Amino acid sequence: MTKISIALILFLTLPGVTASATPWQVGIAKTDITPRGPIWLAGYAARNHPAEGTLHPLWAKALVIQDAEGGKVAILTTDLIGLPGTISEAVAKRIETETGITRDRLLMNFSHTHSGPVIDSLTDPCYGLTGELKAAAAEYTRALQDKLVAVVLEATKRMQPANLAFGQGKAAFAINRRSPRDGGYVIAPNPAGPVDHAVPVLRVTDQGGRLMAVLFGYACHNTTLSGYEINGDYAGFAQVAVEKTHPDATALFMIGCGGDQNPEPRGKIELAETHGRALAGAVEDVLKGEMTPVAGPLRTAFAWVELPLVDPPGKEELLKRRGQGDIYHQRTTEYLLSRLDTQGSIMATYRAPLGVIRFGDSLTMVALPGETVVDYALRLRKEYPGQRLWIAGYSNDVSLYLPSDRVLAEGGYEGGGAMVYYGIHGPFKPGVEERVVEGVRALIAKCAESGRR
Repeated sequence: MTKISIALILFLTLPGVTASATPWQVGIAKTDITPRGPIWLAGYAARNHPAEGTLHPLWAKALVIQDAEGGKVAILTTDLIGLPGTISEAVAKRIETETGITRDRLLMNFSHTHSGPVIDSLTDPCYGLTGELKAAAAEYTRALQDKLVAVVLEATKRMQPANLAFGQGKAAFAINRRSPRDGGYVIAPNPAGPVDHAVPVLRVTDQGGRLMAVLFGYACHNTTLSGYEINGDYAGFAQVAVEKTHPDATALFMIGCGGDQNPEPRGKIELAETHGRALAGAVEDVLKGEMTPVAGPLRTAFAWVELPLVDPPGKEELLKRRGQGDIYHQRTTEYLLSRLDTQGSIMATYRAPLGVIRFGDSLTMVALPGETVVDYALRLRKEYPGQRLWIAGYSNDVSLYLPSDRVLAEGGYEGGGAMVYYGIHGPFKPGVEERVVEGVRALIAKCAESGRR
């Protein structure tokens, strides 16, 4: 037996030292995804001309984590309004081909900044782009996919030993935006509504304790700004602030279930910067405090859950609707007629991608699609009180709102009114929340069971 082998055995027999103490391997990469040239900004239907400048760059950032068993996961964060499932799945397949990281081991999260570029094919009825502007969105989207694949691949080439730790802070600028009025609900600050002010933080340090990366989240729309300058809103400013404090580290933002949450106050660049500094301050407080070491092994699960929509209209009904309603309803009617002509049917169910990444018994990440309302995070934490859950909305596919059963029954924008902007004929049928939660339960159970083998 060699001296190295004897030393290793002696080390592993010391109190509190086990084979699981082998450090993680982590790779980090980032790439600039700021548009060049005239392009339409996403998020607000009322805009009437392309972007006029840039406040700070937009980024795609990849964090690839490998456990002692050699299993990898990739977390890809982006300063984007979102990607529809058709595009994100195409990206996922290419990432698997290039890196071997399978679909269940990839989490894509979109910050949902309302000051980033329109994505081709996403919410076409909302913007009605044509000509050069439509072509610019298509070209940007093509180049974007290449960059997303490349940044994950680059991260896999930069793997090095690292330690992970988790902590949670708090930021209070998010407020529920579903306000009861005249028997319905409008978008306005509602201090009495449910919120999620948690700021989850994953710290990545090298073997010398140097901060390499920090992944953090918050459940709030990135809607402080509605102007014509490209930026990542409060989440972008928060990442800038964290990286200014830690110039050798990469800051990654992962939005939570903020579909019915807005930053307040809003409307000015200074307010976006203020919210960004508040979030960065919450992250810094966590980094300075006592954090919980994150151990392996990694376990993952992924599934598609069918969520029925209300019955779609037939062609005769759509022809009757032609020219009726506002411009967005008119565009959606034409969009649905075109879909009937080209595909023979209108989407009657939504295939919701659900994902879970479990870090041993230390931390479980849950990835939910769409513009997810806060009820999902609050419910899942209540159902798993003994676990550290990190619940991310706006993950893998952002092509509609995902209401809870409460929000669906109440109606309003998030309950179904916003579907028209995504080219969808109507809201979900009752029971959507239960189907999603049942799907998450099954994935968490699958990860827990595989961890016991």
